[in-house]
Formats: sequence, structure tokens, C-alpha cells
Amino acid sequence: MPSLWMLFASFAFAAMGAGVKLASEFYTTSELLFYRGLIGSVILLAIVRQQGGTFRTPFPKAHLWRSAVGVTSLWLWFFAISKLPLATAMTLNYMAPIWIAAWMFLLGWWTKTKHAEWPLVLAVGASFFGVTLVLQPAIASNQWLGGLAGVCSSVISAMAYMQVRKLGQMGEPEYRVVFYFSATTALAGFVGVVSGDGAGTGLNFTPFHSHTLYGGLLLLAIGGA
Repeated sequence: MPSLWMLFASFAFAAMGAGVKLASEFYTTSELLFYRGLIGSVILLAIVRQQGGTFRTPFPKAHLWRSAVGVTSLWLWFFAISKLPLATAMTLNYMAPIWIAAWMFLLGWWTKTKHAEWPLVLAVGASFFGVTLVLQPAIASNQWLGGLAGVCSSVISAMAYMQVRKLGQMGEPEYRVVFYFSATTALAGFVGVVSGDGAGTGLNFTPFHSHTLYGGLLLLAIGGA
């Protein structure tokens, strides 16, 4: 059963990426972030309340750090998706496990708690080399900003995954971690929209784009994924 949930999660993540790519034609990155967090928060709030859970946490600082790095990573990834071919943006985001391995190796080396595992070092180095091969033909000269955002997203995403693992070891339930992340995502997206990443410019500035049925369905899919 856990394997099926992992498979479903991978499918939902890929579907969200496709939805973001399509919706980026109608909404800004901040808007997509806002709706992703808002819809996810509402759905999770309803489920948890019905099951009698609580959002009270003894680890507010840990949640704050996880949410901060998670939102930053998600924002950069959404931006990368809007600027790059979808397959390239997804490939860059999937570098996160490579960065986790690199972080763990550097941490062990720095604290001298682990000896260098050279097969791991070679595997990580080969992975980075493979990514450069993917980027070179796939990214045009005017798309390097999106490529840089994608790489940075994967680096920060690795930090977020490690913090999620730490929260799990501290005994924090999964729904609470996801809820605080979703709520922070909605807040960050809203701040981005009202700060200038909305529809129009100058005197024609309005916070949010108007919706169509197609756009609304895309937002629901992104938020529910």
C-alpha cells in the first residue's frame, strides 16, 4: 500500500507541473502560488476537522523554517515551469535527491562522523554531469534565468525534504506539516500579488486576473494535486 501511495503522489506531482505550465498563460507565478496554497489549505482543514485532528504544534520554529524553504522552492519551480519546457523544468526539480545526497556527504565530512563513500561521490558527480548535458541543448540563451531558478529550486527543495524528515522524527503528524506549508504558500502568494505581481501594470494594476472555466479548473487541479 505505501508503494501505491508513492506512485499516486508522483503522478499528482507531475500532473500539478502540467497544470502550472498550462495555467501560467493566464495567471502570474504569485497567483498560482496563492491558489495552490489556498485550495490545499481548505481541503486539508475540512478533512482534519472532520477526523478530529488539531493544528496545535509544539514546534512552531521548525514549521516556520520548513514552510519558508518550501515556499521559496515552490515559487522558483513555478517560475521555472513558466519559462522552460515542462520536461526540462521537471528534470531540474528531480535533482533534489542528488542535492540531499550531497548535503549528507558534506555534513558527514564536515562533522567527521562519516568517512567519504567514494561510490556515492562518483554517483553524485555523474548526476551533475548528466544535468549539464540536459541543460545545454534544452535551454535557449534567453531561458537561463528559468534554468537557474529550476536549479535553485531543487537545492532548496532538498533542504525542505530534510526538514520534513526532521519534523517526522520529532513526532509531528504529516497533515500538520502539509497544512502549515499550504497556509504559508497562500500567504506568500497573496503578498506577491498585492506587491505588484498581479494583473496589469501602472494605473491598470489589479491584484488578480479574472477567471474562466478553463482557468478555474486548472487552479482546482493544481490546488488539489
